Amino acid sequence: MDLLQWLGKGYHGDMDYMSAHGTKRTRPNELVPGTLSVISARLSYWPEEAAPADKVINSPQLAYISRYALGRDYHKVLRDRLQKLASRIEEAIGPYVYRVFTDSAPVMEVALASQTKLGWRGKHTLLLNRESGSYSFLGEIYVGLPLPADEAASAHCGTCTACLDACPTKAFVAPYVLDARRCISYLTIEQKGSIPEDLRPLLGNRIYGCDDCQLACPWNRDVAHSPLPDFSPRHHLDSSSLIELFSWDEEAFLKRMEGSAIRRIGHERWLRNIAVALGNAPHSPAAISALESRRQHPSEMVREHVEWALSRQQTT
Repeated sequence: MDLLQWLGKGYHGDMDYMSAHGTKRTRPNELVPGTLSVISARLSYWPEEAAPADKVINSPQLAYISRYALGRDYHKVLRDRLQKLASRIEEAIGPYVYRVFTDSAPVMEVALASQTKLGWRGKHTLLLNRESGSYSFLGEIYVGLPLPADEAASAHCGTCTACLDACPTKAFVAPYVLDARRCISYLTIEQKGSIPEDLRPLLGNRIYGCDDCQLACPWNRDVAHSPLPDFSPRHHLDSSSLIELFSWDEEAFLKRMEGSAIRRIGHERWLRNIAVALGNAPHSPAAISALESRRQHPSEMVREHVEWALSRQQTT
């Protein structure tokens, strides 16, 4: 399924930016006039110090945050590195047309990277590499240089469907096709309004993103950890309790999430997500007390999710 077909099905949900740039997304020269080649780059992020992902997911009193977001905002880390590379090229050959991207513009990152030796598109739609799996960020430099084209890596998913089968919300319509509207990463990050009630129980304790499809992938077994301290967990986000994170007021949230990709969802959606997770947690007086403390929150959306969570806690 190509991009236009995917958009036509509405699988992008409220991500209107996916369709807002016309053909610029698939034609680099329209996005950056003068582009002749694209340099694709991959940077591993799996943090060595983080608590085991499966252990946290199976501890419903803890908050699960996608492992890519535990440390420093990847946009800044990878963009800085790509900028240094682009500048070094300029030092060597003189001024040239270029622009650096890291998940920051209408760029088909996986489609571009899968035309190189960096890897192939897995059935979970992410780039896979035989040595480092899919736990990587992608970035690009559009350049006005006639560079030789790379050979595309061969695909090695075979008949495996582990990633598709592992999705808690069954968001994969087919191999390589994701309905974002059911994806936990979309629901906890991109979804601006209420999370659909029928999907809330399926989120479990996942409050920011989801790694289930990647955790199930055989190519992600025994992958090397990232050597960069930038991606090491901050503020114990790898294994914090739901109640503790729910207690953060907006000032604490903004201060502790400074320099983090999580900050962009804002405090309101942070509370919304955690309220759902508390509703999915085992009954406990402490969870009820935490939810009660937000019952009069100024946000109608927060109040709605708190009431839902309380109804779950009180009937468990």
